[in-house]
Amino acid sequence: MRAFHYQRAADTGEALRAAASQPKVAATSAAVQFIAGGTTMLDLMKLATMQPQALVDITGLRNRYAYIRHDERGLHLGALTRMQTVADDPVVNRIYPVIAQTMQLAASPQLRNMATLGGNVLQRSRCNYFRNSDWAACNKRDPGSGCSALDGLTRKHAVLGVNERCISAYPGDFAQALVALGATVDILSPAGSRVLPFEALHLGPEHPERETVLVPGELITGFLIPAGPWTRRSTYVKVRDRESYEFGLATAAVALQLEGSRVLAARIALGGLAYRPWRAHEAEASLTGRELNESTAEQAAEAAFAAAVTHGDNVFKPPLGRHTLVRALLQAQALELA
Repeated sequence: MRAFHYQRAADTGEALRAAASQPKVAATSAAVQFIAGGTTMLDLMKLATMQPQALVDITGLRNRYAYIRHDERGLHLGALTRMQTVADDPVVNRIYPVIAQTMQLAASPQLRNMATLGGNVLQRSRCNYFRNSDWAACNKRDPGSGCSALDGLTRKHAVLGVNERCISAYPGDFAQALVALGATVDILSPAGSRVLPFEALHLGPEHPERETVLVPGELITGFLIPAGPWTRRSTYVKVRDRESYEFGLATAAVALQLEGSRVLAARIALGGLAYRPWRAHEAEASLTGRELNESTAEQAAEAAFAAAVTHGDNVFKPPLGRHTLVRALLQAQALELA
């Protein structure tokens, strides 16, 4: 690991000032980076994949940005809330079970007790060609250099939302629930605050070095998951090589509003399969207004993967993704609501 400057911010103003006045580059390339739990950043620094000149520690802002609140608008989550705190919260488990399940199925208890929600949604690709700088061709690390994965080992790579510039898969879980439930994200910078649909936070592979719309000095402060008739009937299915401490090969976050067995509204997001957190709008449209059964669930899954593009070893992913989505839909339908 290279030498770097460490600064602990006492308040929001100090944190923003410390990270301001940087060149207009991708936030992940900025010389000054925020750090909270550090479970992703320190890994990438040890690998020399990220080489910030300075880290601004924002754990001192937890009094302001670590919270779980529920009101008529929905579920409010502070960006510095620990993942395990959300996983254990009784209101989240009862009213927004898909949120709690994405926490419970992520990482290990030790990491969940350190990792924050804001850091979690910003975690970077697990692609070995990105994380190992011995591979010179990586458009995420060096724009225009190419993509080593295209002719390499692609078993864990994405099949949705990819192009020839990058086929890496977004590794997180929480983001899928946020996308499915139509969450918004609060962002703060020296210029002021803004609120975005969470689905608009992550970018596509057109410029792989820019993974989100954040610019240097911008800080995620919280999330709002809107209240809705579908949040209680929600679930998260995660298929992986082993049952614990493993990233998903295929995941599905599903929330349903039903009238009997007829679908009034379906909200679906897929993970482990796409370049970024992926809302499966085609699958939702396929189900809306129809009876939910194994046949219609399979038709929705076909719609979700109609545009899938495989490369070598990941040819198994579309069928695995379809089976995962069907399983999640039928599990959500079978839930007994209190």
